Amino acid sequence: MIEKLNTQFAQMPVVAILRGVRPEEVVGIGEALYSAGIGIIEVPLNSPEPLTSIKRLAQAMSDRCVIGAGTVLTEADVVGVAAAGGEIIVSPNTNAAVIERSLESGLVPMPGWATATEAFAAYQAGARYLKLFPAATYGSGHIKGVRAVLPNDCKLLAVGGVGADAADEWLKAGVDGFGIGSEIYKPGYSAEQVYQSAAAITAVKGS
Repeated sequence: MIEKLNTQFAQMPVVAILRGVRPEEVVGIGEALYSAGIGIIEVPLNSPEPLTSIKRLAQAMSDRCVIGAGTVLTEADVVGVAAAGGEIIVSPNTNAAVIERSLESGLVPMPGWATATEAFAAYQAGARYLKLFPAATYGSGHIKGVRAVLPNDCKLLAVGGVGADAADEWLKAGVDGFGIGSEIYKPGYSAEQVYQSAAAITAVKGS
C-alpha cells in the first residue's frame, strides 16, 4: 500500500479532501479529480454515509487511485474504513492506537500534528506521512523548524488553509505536499466544477 501511495504522491503531491460528498455523486467527482491529475482522494468520516462513498470509490477507482478516509479518530473507524476498501487513514490528531491499528490493517496512516512532540510521537508509532493541521495557524516557518529535526524518511503535508496561491512558500519551507479541501470541493459542486478546481491546482503544483 505504501508503495502505491508513494507513486501517486510523487506524481502529484495533493490529497483531495471531499468533505460533505454524497455517495451518489462520489464516483463522478473521483473521476473528475483523476482526469485533472489528482490520484489521492479522502472522504472525511463526518460526510454523509462516508463508508458507502469510500466503498464506491474503491470499487470504481482503486486500480488507478489511492482512496481513504479523513477525520479518523478511533480504532473502530479504522476497521470500518478497511472493510470498505479504504487505503489511507487521515486524522486531525496524533493517536498512536489509530496509527498502529492502521498499520496492522495494511493501511497507511496520515496523522495530524501541531508540535514537534506530536510529530515525533506519530513517527515513532510508525507513521511516515505527517499532516500539519491546521497549517495556516502555524505558518510555513513552523514547518521549516520542525523539518530540520525530523527524520528524512517522513513526508510532511500542509493541510488547513493552505491553497495553491501559497504553495511555493510552503514547498520552500520543506513540505512535501498538501491536503486541499474547499478549494477543490464544496458540497453542491458538480463534477465539472471539481475538475476545473482540481485542474487549476495541478497546473500550479506541476509548474
